[in-house]
Amino acid sequence: MDQDLYEPARVAAVFDRCSRRYRGWSSLASFGVIHYWRRLCVAALGLPRESTACGVDLMAGTGELWPHLLARHPRLGRITAIDISPGMHAAAMARLHAARAGRITHLCADMLRTDLPDGSADFAVSSFGLKTFNAAQHRVMARQIARILRPGAPYALIEAADPDGWVLHPLYRIHLDRVLPLVERLFLDGAQDFAMLGAYTRGFGDGQSVVDALAEAGLSVRVRRSFGGAALCFHGHKPH
Repeated sequence: MDQDLYEPARVAAVFDRCSRRYRGWSSLASFGVIHYWRRLCVAALGLPRESTACGVDLMAGTGELWPHLLARHPRLGRITAIDISPGMHAAAMARLHAARAGRITHLCADMLRTDLPDGSADFAVSSFGLKTFNAAQHRVMARQIARILRPGAPYALIEAADPDGWVLHPLYRIHLDRVLPLVERLFLDGAQDFAMLGAYTRGFGDGQSVVDALAEAGLSVRVRRSFGGAALCFHGHKPH
């Protein structure tokens, strides 16, 4: 795997170019299943419905998790969202209409270097950003999550994986590696940025580096597999 894929500047550039079409394309490419996966991520937090917790959304993209968080927990406090891509940041800010502007703070920043205060978050979530990190970056990410969470606070992170043992794996790879790049080339001005998502998914593999990193950081960790492991939800909490 080309390690340059994980350089923060390159990741930011890829998602800058994807940002305008990201929400619609990710829904189309997953046949809408991505919305189910995001609900799964939010449910894995295990927060009470009437929770007023304040938390962080890491690699927040254009804010795709916010509607699911606020639908399940309408009384949530402030959500601090972080994303490295200025384009995704701008698209996310455009979604901060009056009903949400007072509840969501969006930071255009690298979460691996964030200086959010220790123990400042009641929960942490992330959807589909883990694959843009290599194993070494996963360890930094896990230490950041452990630092930011207060003792006892939960986290849930979901990511598309590359499930070798899945019976539909060959079709899954054809979809990611051939069909989606072709559609992008024909209908999205010849760009090949979304095709990079297939490369990131292949590099992510079975997500074991995330499990190892979270455990090494002192967090409890469980993994829920969805669609034969095509998506993995890593969840747990920071011990008291």
